[in-house]
Amino acid sequence: MRHGRGHGQWRWRLVLALLLAVAAGLPATGGIASAAIPPSYLTLEARYGSGVVKGGWDSVERYLDTTTGFRTEGYPPDGRGDQDGRRVTYFGGVSRPYSGRFLLYSAPGWNTGTRSTPVLLVHGANDTADRAWADPGEAGGYGCGAVSCPSTGLMQYLSARGHRVFAVGFAHKQGDNLMQAQVVGDAIAVIKAKLGVDTVDLVGWSKGEMSTRAYVSSVKPSWGRAYAGDVRKLITVGGPNGGYDYPYAHGWAHDFSIWPECGGKVNAPSPHSHMTCYGLYTAHPEFSMTPSGGYDNYPGQRQMLARWDGVYGVDGAAQDWYTTYYGGQGFYTAGGGIQAAIDAGSLIKPLQNAGVPASVTTYLLAGGSPDVLGIFNENRGPSDGVVFIASALDTTGIPAVGGTATIVGANHLELGWHTSAAAQIATWLS
Repeated sequence: MRHGRGHGQWRWRLVLALLLAVAAGLPATGGIASAAIPPSYLTLEARYGSGVVKGGWDSVERYLDTTTGFRTEGYPPDGRGDQDGRRVTYFGGVSRPYSGRFLLYSAPGWNTGTRSTPVLLVHGANDTADRAWADPGEAGGYGCGAVSCPSTGLMQYLSARGHRVFAVGFAHKQGDNLMQAQVVGDAIAVIKAKLGVDTVDLVGWSKGEMSTRAYVSSVKPSWGRAYAGDVRKLITVGGPNGGYDYPYAHGWAHDFSIWPECGGKVNAPSPHSHMTCYGLYTAHPEFSMTPSGGYDNYPGQRQMLARWDGVYGVDGAAQDWYTTYYGGQGFYTAGGGIQAAIDAGSLIKPLQNAGVPASVTTYLLAGGSPDVLGIFNENRGPSDGVVFIASALDTTGIPAVGGTATIVGANHLELGWHTSAAAQIATWLS
């Protein structure tokens, strides 16, 4: 509760913001949120509600962080990394948004739920808040990790149990985790202002673990803001806490899903700079894991890399396995190897060295079923098909571990909606 002069200034800021919003003609099908004002560097640009928002969400807002340092990140020129579907509408008709813009999704009951601490869901790579948390079948079986996809996800599960649930949507599907960590902090600031709370619980799935952990650990760009001390619990879901090396350990199979001459269309980085497809040797620097040829379209993937060859070896049955992992010219491919990519900017060691604050109770959830539909699954050791269980449950740099668990029946893409995973997450939040 604010009193006196500060309270009066706050109320005046609220009235002014509402007037400016109306004057600017913001889409407000559900009305501008009538709560406190977020920090001055955040601008509410649009709000979408009933009739526009799908997937069971109550509303979606678009914000702009005006802090100098954000930029428009690189996108593959063939469009595979562009925003798609309803996200283009939410980003104002822009398919390649500026990374200082983000979406804040609000679930039904966001302002009426009985649980005191709200929850912010943070999705992973090449994903959206819609598919990840509310509509797992939006992209079909490849997206949900199973032949049959459910029509609801973790958002509905938690909302039905009294949690006040929000989710962030990033401008770039494979973006820089340092910038996305700043966006996580922005989303928390908005939620705190909306609900008048001091802390939020974070759930980071896959790559989303990186930005949530970077936020609470104050691992940030030089221009960024440090952790604001506003997270109660952090739950990592299939997160590469110990890093991952899947693209380099299984590079040949991985590349066939990427290289267009081989029929690939997936928005993911390649461990190679050159590859032969059907007799044609080609270069695609725009799909490189490391900056190449003026392109750097996958910084967020590079930041998750760590070597596991000393633990589980390398897939020696794969074509060009040695040069793929360690670098050089193979029979059909060429690349710099995993160590060069790590040296170009992995965040695994910096995050572990920075450490999660002891005030943030952290829970780690892993999947135990390497049966992700449509990909070559990680088979060198126990995994969820992409991330080793040992990595997902790696507690290095986490002093306050509240619990760890493995959902034996869930693969990497099922962890966000699998009933057992949702039940475990709800138990930890409660």
